[in-house]
Amino acid sequence: MIGLELVVVLGMAVLLGNAAGDRFRIAPPVVLLVFGALLGFVPALREVELPPEAVLLIFLPVLLYWESLTTSLREIRRDLRGIILMSTLLVIGTAGAVATVAHELGLAWGPAWVLGAAVAPTDATAVGVLAKALPRRNVTLLRAESLINDGTALVVFGLAVGITVGEEHFTLPHVTWLFAVSYVGGAAAGAVTAWLVIRVRRVFDDPLLGNVAMILTPFTAYLLAELIHASGVLAAVAAGLIMSQAGPRVAGAAMRRQAEESWSLATFLLNGSLFVLVGLQAQAAVRELHGSELTHALIAVAAVSAVVVAARFAFNFSVPYLIRLLDRRPQQRLRRMNHRARVVTSIAGFRGAVSLAVALSVPTTLDSGAPFPDRDTIVFVTSGVIVTTLVVQGLLLPAVVRWARLPHDTSVEEERFLAETTATEEALKALPELVDDLGTAPAVAERMRQEYETHLLVVRAGGGDSDDEDEDVLRHHRHYTALRLALLAHKRATLVRLRDDHEIDDTVLRHVQRQLDIEEVRLSRRQAAE
Repeated sequence: MIGLELVVVLGMAVLLGNAAGDRFRIAPPVVLLVFGALLGFVPALREVELPPEAVLLIFLPVLLYWESLTTSLREIRRDLRGIILMSTLLVIGTAGAVATVAHELGLAWGPAWVLGAAVAPTDATAVGVLAKALPRRNVTLLRAESLINDGTALVVFGLAVGITVGEEHFTLPHVTWLFAVSYVGGAAAGAVTAWLVIRVRRVFDDPLLGNVAMILTPFTAYLLAELIHASGVLAAVAAGLIMSQAGPRVAGAAMRRQAEESWSLATFLLNGSLFVLVGLQAQAAVRELHGSELTHALIAVAAVSAVVVAARFAFNFSVPYLIRLLDRRPQQRLRRMNHRARVVTSIAGFRGAVSLAVALSVPTTLDSGAPFPDRDTIVFVTSGVIVTTLVVQGLLLPAVVRWARLPHDTSVEEERFLAETTATEEALKALPELVDDLGTAPAVAERMRQEYETHLLVVRAGGGDSDDEDEDVLRHHRHYTALRLALLAHKRATLVRLRDDHEIDDTVLRHVQRQLDIEEVRLSRRQAAE
């Protein structure tokens, strides 16, 4: 019964947490984390545990795949060097710094490195929610870093755990081989999976079957990578990036619309549920320690949180400036950020469910049968660092963004204007040839020409500095759209009345209403965009 209760509780928490976040202008993940911690006081929910396998094998593939599918590959290529350095060098440096501090606080080197690996990677889902208001380039850098750095952290974690339990030995060739297999194997597994899915989606015209293949994509990529002991995280990311380029060519409109709507809802629920579960697990971690152990662990949380943030600041204010000295090419100068933007990037290094899943994956015993040293402390400190970064940095980020005075990013609006005007202009140029090929009646062709020319006028009027004539065009279009929406509402009311009077069946109502809904969504979205 606890499973059904948990589903209802998680759903209510996600619903109320997001509503409260919007109402009080607090980032929803922060509210959801607090809700999860409060739910930990409910006796029935104290039995709930967040299995690491659930995060690593269920939540993570889906969320990372969707994040990579909706990330700009062009922006990743532009800043690839910085992304790779942050995903590897920064993660290893952070893990080492945390391990050093943890060792000074009393942990043996093995458990200290395990803790460092757990808290080193940033969380893609947290970054995607908390930093989405930043300019496009900043968001892309943060998301891309978060998508890739999990692979580095998991290699460091596996090595640290293996050495501690007695299964691994540290040698430079061995470590190099582990990283090579993780990255190259993960990317290859993702590429192979994407190649197979592209072939499958070309076979299936049914949107439902095509989207079943899409749902299987991240899990297949993750499984294939795990079979060759590579990074399942990187496999899911690689598959998503490839599908983001191939998707517009291999999927129909109905398949894309269904995928976007269903995946948006699914990832929203998974994201929200994950934050609640992290809060619930963090509260449970507090109960595992008592007295002096708890005091010592709280000190460790504060120290490790400070080190995590300091390492990120140190990296962002040292490595990029070193690159500037070594690379004086003009294109490198165009990629530079000012110090205020680097402060924002440093503050936006949130930790999340991946870190907790890694900590919970620590084995309970060594090869000798003895308990794994300081396992409870590792889980507690990791939970504390997650809460600290999400709550403190999440609440601090909006103020830092205002202080940074980042330039308003108009590139998306400019490129959208270019796309819509160019596409409509070329469609108008192709109209006579298409009319001849299809044998379209002149009256129909003229009607289509007028519709496209009107749309082009509206796009141009809303794309730049507007004069009185443009204002008239936009006003006319708004009135036209409002009238169309009012007529659709009237038609829908008529359909419901006919159904209530038993003149049409519910099946007929749903069929006709679906067409009205499609038109209303199209008109409403265009109106909102303008």
